[in-house]
Amino acid sequence: MGTRRHSRDPGFRDLAELDALLIDCRACPRLVEWREQVAREKRRAFADQEYWGRPVPGIGPADARLLIVGLAPAAHGGNRTGRMFTGDQSGDFLFSAMYLAGLVSQPHSVSMDDGLELFDTRITAPVHCAPPQNKPTVEERDRCSHWLHGELELLAPTARSVITLGAFGWQSTLRTFGALGWTVPRPAPKFGHGASTILTRGDAVLEVFGCYHVSQHNTFTGRLTVEMLVDVLKAAAESAGIVPGE
Repeated sequence: MGTRRHSRDPGFRDLAELDALLIDCRACPRLVEWREQVAREKRRAFADQEYWGRPVPGIGPADARLLIVGLAPAAHGGNRTGRMFTGDQSGDFLFSAMYLAGLVSQPHSVSMDDGLELFDTRITAPVHCAPPQNKPTVEERDRCSHWLHGELELLAPTARSVITLGAFGWQSTLRTFGALGWTVPRPAPKFGHGASTILTRGDAVLEVFGCYHVSQHNTFTGRLTVEMLVDVLKAAAESAGIVPGE
């Protein structure tokens, strides 16, 4: 599939259409081969399960005020379950913090039919297929970018804040909003945990927050704690005008 033009026109009627087209994408040969190989060979603990093995769409309401942008699905998490941050330890960490911040209905996410509900929040990623070693190439990021462009533009009418998990998500988010006509400060703001910057487009204002990624490398070493993540989630929710429980 070719790359759609980057403009104020997202090229999709709504998120349902975008997600339906996304899950059939086969634009990146290396990623297609890897995600399908993982789905065939499986991890021993999940040998009796049928893997999703396709691009993984975003999760959350179409009128979300808070967006969370990660990196890419995990090989035995989202690539297995078909839902972002679902079925692996990184997801357990993220959703437990979101639960404490009042942004989800339950502190765990194990499958697409587990009853999880996101409140005023949508989770997506710059790359929608699981990459080998969790490292997509620049070319793969760019080839996948029209999905993020479309999704962020469709969400722009209601979105008020964004959390980026890691430098990859930070850079992709700022690049995408810039291409969609938002004013991004120059020089480009640097990523850091707790960093924030303001984007504008006409009268619209969007605050972008940086947060260390919820990878096991960060969470197991204590570089990112649940308390640190909850603090960023609460700050972004407040910026978006979300009052937990309403």
